[in-house]
Amino acid sequence: MEDAIEGKDYSFPKEEEKILQHWDEIDAFQEQLRRTQSKPEYIFYDGPPFATGLPHYGHLLAGTLKDIVTRYASSTGHHVSRRFGWDCHGLPVEYEIDKAFDIKSREDVLKMGIGTYNEECRKIVMRYSKEWEKTVKRLGRWIDFENDYKTLDPTFMESVWWVFKNLWDKDLVYQGFKVMAYSTGCGTPLSNFEAGLNYKDVQDPSIMASFPLDDDPDGTSLIAWTTTPWTLPSNVALCVNPAFDYIKVRDPQTNKCYIVAESRLSEIPGAVPKKAKKKDSKDSKPAGFEILQKMKGSELVGKGYAPLFPYFQSMKAEGAFRVVSDGYVTSDSGTGVVHQAPAFGEDDYRVCLAHGIIKKGGTVPCPVDDAGKFTPEVTDFAGIYVKEADKDIIKAIKGSERLVQHSTLQHSYPFCWRSDTPLIYKAVPSWFVRVESIKERLLACNAETYWVPNYVKEKRFHNWLENARDWAISRSRFWGTPLPIWASEDGEEFRVVGSKEELERLSGKKVDDLHRHFIDDLTIPSEKGKGVLKRVDEVFDCWFESGSMPYAQLHYPFENKELFEANFPADFIAEGLDQTRGWFYTLMVLSTALFDKPAFKSVVVNGLVLASDGRKMSKRLKNYPDPVLLIDQYGADALRLYLINSPVVRAETLRFKEDGVFGVVKDVFLPWYNAYRFLVQNVLRWEMESGKSFDPTKVDLSKATNVLDRWIGAAARSLTNFVRQEMDAYRLYTVVPYLVKFVENLTNIYVRFNRKRLKGKGGDEDCQYALASLFHVMLTVCKVMSPFTPFFTEKMYMNLIKCLPDMPPSVHFCDYPEPAPEMAGDEKLQESVDRMQRVIELARYIREQKKKPIKMPIKSLTVVHPDDGFLADITGELKEYVIDEINTVGLEVCSDPKKYATLKAEPDWKLLGQRLGKKMGPVAKAIKEMSPEAIAQLEQSGKIELGGQEVMAEEVKVLREFKPPEGVDTTNIEANGDSDVLVVMDLSLDTELLEQGLAREIVNRFQKLRKKAGLTVTDVVELYYEIPGAENGTPVDPMLLNVLQSRGQYFKEAMGVPLLAIDQKFSQASVELARESQVVGGDESKATFIAIITTPSIQVNMKAIKEACGGDDSVVEGVLAYLASRDRLKLKEEVDASGGSISVRLDGIDHNLTSGKHIVFEANGSFV
Repeated sequence: MEDAIEGKDYSFPKEEEKILQHWDEIDAFQEQLRRTQSKPEYIFYDGPPFATGLPHYGHLLAGTLKDIVTRYASSTGHHVSRRFGWDCHGLPVEYEIDKAFDIKSREDVLKMGIGTYNEECRKIVMRYSKEWEKTVKRLGRWIDFENDYKTLDPTFMESVWWVFKNLWDKDLVYQGFKVMAYSTGCGTPLSNFEAGLNYKDVQDPSIMASFPLDDDPDGTSLIAWTTTPWTLPSNVALCVNPAFDYIKVRDPQTNKCYIVAESRLSEIPGAVPKKAKKKDSKDSKPAGFEILQKMKGSELVGKGYAPLFPYFQSMKAEGAFRVVSDGYVTSDSGTGVVHQAPAFGEDDYRVCLAHGIIKKGGTVPCPVDDAGKFTPEVTDFAGIYVKEADKDIIKAIKGSERLVQHSTLQHSYPFCWRSDTPLIYKAVPSWFVRVESIKERLLACNAETYWVPNYVKEKRFHNWLENARDWAISRSRFWGTPLPIWASEDGEEFRVVGSKEELERLSGKKVDDLHRHFIDDLTIPSEKGKGVLKRVDEVFDCWFESGSMPYAQLHYPFENKELFEANFPADFIAEGLDQTRGWFYTLMVLSTALFDKPAFKSVVVNGLVLASDGRKMSKRLKNYPDPVLLIDQYGADALRLYLINSPVVRAETLRFKEDGVFGVVKDVFLPWYNAYRFLVQNVLRWEMESGKSFDPTKVDLSKATNVLDRWIGAAARSLTNFVRQEMDAYRLYTVVPYLVKFVENLTNIYVRFNRKRLKGKGGDEDCQYALASLFHVMLTVCKVMSPFTPFFTEKMYMNLIKCLPDMPPSVHFCDYPEPAPEMAGDEKLQESVDRMQRVIELARYIREQKKKPIKMPIKSLTVVHPDDGFLADITGELKEYVIDEINTVGLEVCSDPKKYATLKAEPDWKLLGQRLGKKMGPVAKAIKEMSPEAIAQLEQSGKIELGGQEVMAEEVKVLREFKPPEGVDTTNIEANGDSDVLVVMDLSLDTELLEQGLAREIVNRFQKLRKKAGLTVTDVVELYYEIPGAENGTPVDPMLLNVLQSRGQYFKEAMGVPLLAIDQKFSQASVELARESQVVGGDESKATFIAIITTPSIQVNMKAIKEACGGDDSVVEGVLAYLASRDRLKLKEEVDASGGSISVRLDGIDHNLTSGKHIVFEANGSFV
């Protein structure tokens, strides 16, 4: 293995870029596809974005979700084709061209020429495709951009035609009207997107008009309110809310009777009396309307009324001009009665259609032309622009004595972004798919699908399908897939074309492109003698195209017929919550209509990513960090993990915070990297010391005896089983927290507690078991985490497999770890280690609170818990780790909680409330009154009968309040506990404890100095100390001196080499690597020493050397010069090879030196 640099020097973004280069070199994605070619297909559909804008965090989130699931599917035995798709038609493209060419109206496009306009659109559809590809690739997502699909491809468009013709043949298509935002300035309907671009605060008239009921003996009128008087000439119905209370009232001033919602009576002028202004005017009672009758809205349904204007009075015989009901009528404004003009309101159209006022596919009273002027049928206002006609219409209503109130309202109103004229809502001709007729099949198909989270399926999507209305699929635009409908001039003969070949055959012309400017001029001979059929004007809504994507991306049924039919529906899709009314819906409608199947088996729904302030991310507001710059700073893996480990994966909103991404790097990746680096360093150290290559396969981990080796193996098995179980269920939101917790335990428990073993302090065999255990877990985690963090796992994997022969060159070519059966004791072992960790954390908290640093030993720790098995583990296999981590001299246990604590029970209100609801009161009371014996019974059996209900242990919080044992001096006794375990610490100090703490602090200072000097675990050095001023007779701290001189064995075990006084350093020792003054000890007993680190040297016995040189000082000087010139390690190899001696030749005379007598090679070597 190669060495790993220090964490502070490791750049995750730069290393990710190296991995990207590596993937390019080995053609990683395509190689993965090749390796899995023979495996079962896993079908994934990628919803197409527009390439006219740059990717944002919503795209990155969805892309990450898709990448994780498809990587996992590939590693679990599937062939997963992943093709990127592009939405190329529709408004976003036309919008850009309209801005570029200052196009204001439909006529402007026709003047420019549809062909010229469409080709300009074609030029920009892939404007940002390279930026998309770069960002998606940098995110680590593997998807095919070279073999992508585009909705503008003739093959894609031809399949869309095939889809439509199948719907037509099934009688699922008809022509009707759709109410849309309409620009009278441009003479064209607008999309919802366009309608929201230009709102202004304006003043509009607000009026109430009366509508006398037919044959009412009191001449009672309904009162309706509107801010669009120009729609009143088209009124054909009045709508009430069937559940509201309505009242019939009489105006005493006019003797007229009215009906309004009871809650809105105060809005009628004079209806509710006003309080008298003068206190003494007791005789003058304020006037008000007399209440005659109260009724529900449902009782008004069906009543006829007199039209306000006569223009459509003929419709009365067909059922118009009557009261209908719908829940959309609210009580927060108006009168509770809404006038209905079906051509000028989406709800109006829906309600009138539902009540038979108008007919599906029939005509709609719409007396307004494309310029927004009244047509001749509205004789009194013909030719007048609707907004300008308001005043004349109000005047006419007042003249007929049906005006109840007239005022002015200021509100926000939409204007056309092109012409800057007020928008109106207007019924425009449209082609529809009959969704309502297949609603039951839609619901049945939805029941066959699996959603995460499930409530989106059961609530949001189900409700949307339940209330589904026929789908308007056409748009009166230019850049899109044309509707393949050819019609006669009188609109009585239609011919729908389902393929390019069919159009060529019928028209007699060659067809290469299916866009409007290539086929609009093509005609088809009439079969009924009506001359020629011409194509209708509309193009498909781009949602129809994206809903056709499962078929169109494969050019089905013209190509890939067997491939499609063998693998439909798709296994998986994923998009945002907004797609329940978008792509998810259109996919479901078309697949149900065509095949009576859902288009997908499983779907993961993500929520919305908001700015940190909770508002929508906005380029204008600059309230979010640039995704590209953020990835360059923190890395794609960190962004991926941050997004996935958040509420957004549960279809909730996420307030995006850059600090959160940094937190992932700091709290997850750096500790993970440091654990990996620690493994690498100690493998290299072991290889250097043993002279062998590390082969983890030669260690049989099933025979491991160390408790933490067995624990981490059990934890790895649990990890694999859990992740597989949850990933198979697409529950990513449960997987990532578990993975993160595992990495935390790996670094904070296994690596931290086993540092000495991994450094070889427990002997070679024990060291190999520790290294092999950590290696196995690291490799397993790489494989398990590879779908989530593809870069970092690849980086580690590429280095780890240098110890293993015949491994795939990428972790992403590896099979996902198989579910591993639990071994005997796995669960108990993990529970014990978990409790041990809590014991340690509770003890650390006491230290922090009492300002007792970990370097200072404590006298004793007592663990209190009723489980004898756990206590046996604490005093057995786990004992050394507890003692070492807490730094305690004594460790005791107690299985009788009553000896150290008062037990108290509290209900878990959330859990009990969810289960028992209103029955919780008596149970909660009984829990609070539980005796210590009852609590013990609950903890032992896991359940208990209380308040007439069976209560489970997890529904009760057991509080352990510390109670010192009788006769114990509590001065230095502290305790801490949770609902499970209690720890008691004796913090009293004596000289021995102080010296132990000082020794540990000295070790800590040398370790920090090593790190500061840039030394690694494999660097061999010598350690020395110097007491400043000692040579001048300055007083030396006696405790410091005693510790330095008497604890040599501890220092050697802790640091690997002895710690010697500076005067024990031979003059021939090599260069100092580091020297630094250190202050140790508590606030009241500070002591100073100088820590010195040198390179190792050859040590000489001067007396023996002088004897070997015959007492000749000049010869001694020559021998010492020779020894100083030699490399220590090479000289040692020569001495070992020659049986422990070496000959130094000076002036023709050999002087024999023996290892151990004349020279040694380490500072801790001894002379014979």
